[in-house]
Amino acid sequence: MAGRKWTPVTVVNAGVAFALELGMLAALGYWGARSGGSTAVSVLLAVGAPALAALVWGLFLAAGGPRYPLPVPAEIVIKLLVLGTAVLALLATGHPVLAVVFGALTVLSVAVEYTVR
Repeated sequence: MAGRKWTPVTVVNAGVAFALELGMLAALGYWGARSGGSTAVSVLLAVGAPALAALVWGLFLAAGGPRYPLPVPAEIVIKLLVLGTAVLALLATGHPVLAVVFGALTVLSVAVEYTVR
């Protein structure tokens, strides 16, 4: 993000993007806790799903500089896929309206991020 010009739009979008990242982790944890046939499996999913998403995010998408930078088109696809898991988690746990709102905010935030650069 070096050399980025901060405007009111990019500042607000950075806040929205961070909230989406946290929301993704929460949705995946909630999905994991509600899934699984036993307590052990539910706990494993509740911890493992957000941990896996955080690992992918840290390796390829971290704002401070990912360990493995990707070309912009691949970065966009990975970002949409990872954030899209939250949409699926919300749908699977019976929250369709929240899933649609989360998905729409994700698409809008990613579009703003990559067009206002």
